[in-house]
Amino acid sequence: MKRGSAKPSKRRAAVAKRDRGAREDPAVTALLRGSDHPLAKEIDAVRRIILDASPEVREGVKWNAPSFRTTDWFATLNNPSNPRARDRVMLILHAGAVRKDFAAQGKIADPSGLLEWLAKDRCLATFEDAADVAAKRAALRTIVRAWIGLL
Repeated sequence: MKRGSAKPSKRRAAVAKRDRGAREDPAVTALLRGSDHPLAKEIDAVRRIILDASPEVREGVKWNAPSFRTTDWFATLNNPSNPRARDRVMLILHAGAVRKDFAAQGKIADPSGLLEWLAKDRCLATFEDAADVAAKRAALRTIVRAWIGLL
């Protein structure tokens, strides 16, 4: 875009359009579709809540699981093929693989008691079934937005 011009360049407009469409990763869709997880629909519902929390959120397969990022990875859903996590949906909120000096504990409002703190920089949210996901939808969306704000 030329300095002082109100119109974006064609290239910038194309990049912006591409980025909007790139929020969902076909690899995540394939991972979930290929899963025999009994709560695959619930995992996908949590995925949608996270993606809808902010237009900055993108997804990908990281650590063999659906994961989410803005500028860095901040959340990971349970690996749908993990035999130890077949009775619930688990979401870990974190600060990436190598983030140092990040403390979210005590900075994220959680009046619904959704979060279980695992360390100062990561926590776990669990969902038992579709009704539980629906009941916690608003709280999760608020928490994801607050988490992104801390990154």
